[in-house]
Amino acid sequence: MGYEEKILKNLVDNYRKSSKDSGKNKINRRTQIKPEKLYKKYNANDGDFEEISRLNQVVNELTVKGFIYSNTETFGTQIQSIYLVDEKILDIEKYLSDKYGYVSKDIRIKKLQMLVDRYKHASPICEKECNLLLKNIINRVIPKNYEELNDVFRAISFIENNEIDLYIREVSIKVYGDSKFFENVTLQTVCTLLRKYSNRSIKENELIDEILMDYHIYKEPQKLCIKGNVVITIADKDVDISGFSEGIEIMASDLQKVQSVKIDSSNFMTIENRTSFLRYKDDDTVTFYLGGYANRFQRDFIKLIYRTNPNVRYMHFGDIDAGGFWIHHNLCEITGIDFALFCMSSDELRNIEYESCLLCLTDKDVIRLKDLKDNDLYVHTINYMLENNIKSEQEIISLNLMDRKVRR
Repeated sequence: MGYEEKILKNLVDNYRKSSKDSGKNKINRRTQIKPEKLYKKYNANDGDFEEISRLNQVVNELTVKGFIYSNTETFGTQIQSIYLVDEKILDIEKYLSDKYGYVSKDIRIKKLQMLVDRYKHASPICEKECNLLLKNIINRVIPKNYEELNDVFRAISFIENNEIDLYIREVSIKVYGDSKFFENVTLQTVCTLLRKYSNRSIKENELIDEILMDYHIYKEPQKLCIKGNVVITIADKDVDISGFSEGIEIMASDLQKVQSVKIDSSNFMTIENRTSFLRYKDDDTVTFYLGGYANRFQRDFIKLIYRTNPNVRYMHFGDIDAGGFWIHHNLCEITGIDFALFCMSSDELRNIEYESCLLCLTDKDVIRLKDLKDNDLYVHTINYMLENNIKSEQEIISLNLMDRKVRR
C-alpha cells in the first residue's frame, strides 16, 4: 500500500469510527494521523531521508487536491500532523474506491441491510442475529466479523432447517460447494451462535462442534493414526506396533478398550497434514496424525498417552501459517500439554531450500495472525511473517527433512 492510499484510508477510517460520522459529536475534533504511523522512523535520527521526502511529497499532492492539510514544526519542514478535510469525505471515498477498490462505510452499511433483508426470515437464529444487525445499522456500527457474516448466515440457515443425517463435509458441500470450507473457516463461529441461542454451554470434555449432532450433523467415523515404537495395551493384550512401518489406525469406537500406550522413544509428535505424517520417520519419535483441530477422541487418546508417558518430549509439527499456529494453540489448550513447536519458526521461512515454495498471506491470514501476536511463543515468527508477507505449508519441510536423512 502506497502513502497516498495509506493516508486517505487511515483518515477516512478514523472519521467513520468517530462520533462525527453519526452527527453525535459535541466537540468538533479534527480527524488526524501522525506521519510516524505511516513511516515509523519519520522523526528518528536514522530515518531514511528519501522515504521521508517521498511521504512529504504525497502530503503536498493530496493538499493540492484539497483532501487534506497539515502543520509542520515551527522551525523546520517536518510534518507534525496530517488532517482530513471533513467536507471532502465523500469525494475521498469515491477517489479511494475508483483508484484502489476501497469499500466505503456507506456501502458496507448497505450490504449489511441487504444481509438483513435476505436472512431475517431464514431461520430463528438468523432472525435474532438480524435484529442485532439492525441496531448496528441504525448506529452506523460495522461488526468486526463483517466479512464472514454472509457465510455464517448461509450455514446457520441451512443447519436450522436440516432434517436429515449428514456428515460435516456434506454440509459444507451443500452450503459452500467446498467440502472443507465449513471446517476451516466458519465452523467455530457457527457453533458458538448455535450454543448461544440454545443455551448449551460447553460441558466438561465436550468440544464446541458437538452441538451439531442436535441438528443431525455428524463427523465422519474417526480413526486414530499412530506410528513408531509403541506398545498399546487394549483389552488386557499388549500390541507392539513398531513393526508397522506406516503405523496403524485405531477406530475411535475402540478407544474405551485402550488401557495404556507405552512409548519407547524420547519424543511424541503430532503432525497436522497426512502427507507429512506419511513422509516423516524418526526412530526416536512416535508420530500421531492430527489432520487439523484435535477432535475429542484425539484429545482423549493424547491425554491417555501423556498419563502413561509424562517424561516424553511433546512436539507439534504443522503449517507455518495462521491455521497451523491456531491448531497448535488449540491442541495445548484442550489437552493441557505444552507442545513444543517443531520446524515452525522463522528459521524455516528464511531457509533458501524453501524459498520457491513460500506463499503470500491472505487478508484473513493477517487478521488471524494478529490475534496471536500477544502470545510469546509465536510473536517472533508472526512478526517475521507479517513483515515479509509469507507463509509455508509443512509438506515441503517434511520432504526436505527426509531427503537430508537419505543423503547422509
